[in-house]
Amino acid sequence: MSLSVMTIASPRFLRRLAGAACGAAALLAGAVAHAGIPIESWTASTGAKVLFVPSPSIPMLDVNIDFDAGSRYDPPGKSGVATLTAALLDKGAGAQDGQPARNEAQIADAFADTGADFGGAAGSDRGGIGLRTLTASPEREQSLRLAGQLIKAPTYPDAVVAREKQRLITAIREGDTRPGVIADKKLSKTIYPNHPYGVSATPESVGSITHDDLLKFWQDNYTAKRAVVTLIGAIDRKQAEQIAEELTRGLPAGAAPPTMPNVQLTIPASEQRIPHPAQQASVAIAQPSIARGDPDYFALLVGNYVLGGGGFSSRLTDQVREKRGLTYGVDSYFSPAKQAGPFSITLQTKKENTNEALALVRQIVAQYVAQGPTDAELKAAKDNLINGFPLRIDSNRKLLTNVANIGWYGLPLDYLDTWIGQINKVTREQVRAAFQRHVHPDAMATVIVGGPEK
Repeated sequence: MSLSVMTIASPRFLRRLAGAACGAAALLAGAVAHAGIPIESWTASTGAKVLFVPSPSIPMLDVNIDFDAGSRYDPPGKSGVATLTAALLDKGAGAQDGQPARNEAQIADAFADTGADFGGAAGSDRGGIGLRTLTASPEREQSLRLAGQLIKAPTYPDAVVAREKQRLITAIREGDTRPGVIADKKLSKTIYPNHPYGVSATPESVGSITHDDLLKFWQDNYTAKRAVVTLIGAIDRKQAEQIAEELTRGLPAGAAPPTMPNVQLTIPASEQRIPHPAQQASVAIAQPSIARGDPDYFALLVGNYVLGGGGFSSRLTDQVREKRGLTYGVDSYFSPAKQAGPFSITLQTKKENTNEALALVRQIVAQYVAQGPTDAELKAAKDNLINGFPLRIDSNRKLLTNVANIGWYGLPLDYLDTWIGQINKVTREQVRAAFQRHVHPDAMATVIVGGPEK
């Protein structure tokens, strides 16, 4: 599925009949390189945006519905509402479209009867559901009717809400003992001081959430006009149109989303050190950087492969791990979102090596932003990205994620067809210029958990 229950950074679900899907998906990936992906798009009468890719190789249908219902819309003091609203969609449903009311166990049994997988999740920008079902009758019809019922008439039973709140609180408390989680949360709050991207759920915020909070969030945000429906499977266009109409007809009228504040792209450089008894120090460096539709996306993708996204072939790994032995792993990555998502660097190191490793990372980043990659580095990055492209779409599940992203971010329908060409035409100067526009070494925030005090 294209959603994640974690905020800002952060994909993962569906599994049934994976063996059968993999063989057919490999054939699909090979064909894609030559024939392109036939993405069709239209707007349903309900106002939902629809994307469809026929995939007749296996008798399966994958459906993803993204709603403009991410955690950035969590009410003040109620962080965690978006996560629970999506996650509890299949825990109870009222009567809808001729379907009887069902409790949690009845819903699970109904999906088990059809061999379908269903799940809801939310990230910082969007929330929604994923469904995988057989295309044979009556399994497909039953699965789709049940999925429609869940998104149109969730009940959020009090006992279930109380149970799942406690599970989430326990998970938050456990996570808050880990250095990496502590660093990530503190860093997000630092670089997004006046934006929902910087807010994380806490035991207190989750504890304050009520049944009415979840129901209101669903009513306000799970509306057809703020939905993107993606379908991939062994159905035709007419069937896809009917499915999209049926799934989005009868959703709440919704409310206008609140206006999001602008992201402050540059902030004063800062460094925070948090004591922790862990054996190693966790270091996280970040700044707000890029929104998904930015024209510099491909230059940054190629350039970051050279800097820290290419594993053992990246400069950071070569210099910090291989030549100096200061860490087992260091990487850098861009996380583009609806608004400017972060550019981040993370590593772990021995406490006594913290200052040396941090100074070296800062030096490498500053030099790279100033000079860009070498010709050899650029060619190697482009070759690796292009050769790895088939792995990005080698299953219906991965293809579903990519097509859903095209719909969600408003990317061109030929985005996947032109992806290799976009990578190929990136130049050294484009990488250097893009990094200078979007990465500012003198304005990055650093959080060190478990390192020396100075």
